[in-house]
Amino acid sequence: MTTKTVLLTGASRGIGYLTAQTLAEAGHRVYAGMRELAGRNAETAATLSQWAAERGLELIPVDLDVTDDGAVQSAVSMIEARQPIDVLINNAGVMPVGLTEAFTPADAQRCFEVNVLGAMRCTRAVLPFMRGRRAGQLIHLSSTAGRVAIPYFGLYCASKWALEGYAESLHYEIEGLGIRTTIVEPGGHRTDLVDNPPAPGDQNCLNSYDGMADGRDNLLQMFHSLFDRGEEINDAANVARRIADLVASDGPAPLRAPVGDDMGLLRINAGTEEPQRDLITALRPMIPAA
Repeated sequence: MTTKTVLLTGASRGIGYLTAQTLAEAGHRVYAGMRELAGRNAETAATLSQWAAERGLELIPVDLDVTDDGAVQSAVSMIEARQPIDVLINNAGVMPVGLTEAFTPADAQRCFEVNVLGAMRCTRAVLPFMRGRRAGQLIHLSSTAGRVAIPYFGLYCASKWALEGYAESLHYEIEGLGIRTTIVEPGGHRTDLVDNPPAPGDQNCLNSYDGMADGRDNLLQMFHSLFDRGEEINDAANVARRIADLVASDGPAPLRAPVGDDMGLLRINAGTEEPQRDLITALRPMIPAA
């Protein structure tokens, strides 16, 4: 297997943490991006470093806040000075849950700064290098919520739909440059995202909905009950293994990769594939060759 240099965002917890370990165990060189490396994530970074050292693996925590242009550019430049980045995994994300109207513009901005603009910052930082080499791989962590609409997840869905639109449109522009793109779409998987997700900031709006505001807690309790069953389909390690498979492959990459309980996602993807392909075919004559 070819050892690849991977930059992974949001590696301090959940799917990111598991993916960092899974890729390192597979023999890749993993730069595990996380915020506040010398602060609140210092212990996490030290644990990952020790775990890797004990096994003779290459897993290097790197200070990376995807909401900070300078931090993103600095991290990418540092890694590129050591080795070319073969794979970028845009994993960092937040999951607001609550009545959609009650999320303020400030709430939305905080969500989109991570889920959408964070992925854009990192992608724009690595693409000049990948384009120069005419090689590379982008993996974007979306969600089933990036293709379906769920009550009380309006802000989260909006951010993931935006991410998918950005990633797919970009894919058609850069695929001729030897850069592969995959949008990973996990269903419900047990991570700490459901433990204390960001709530709406407009309390007056919440109060005006009376008992409907309780839907947030009801849905979160449903997810907790589902995950407490310990079923394999909800194991976050499934996502980490799927990402590792994508990184290991040097062949054509699927544009979308659902993982776990698809909640109808397979039918949605199948239903849009043909009209999307027809649209791109019609537009091809207007797109200059790479």
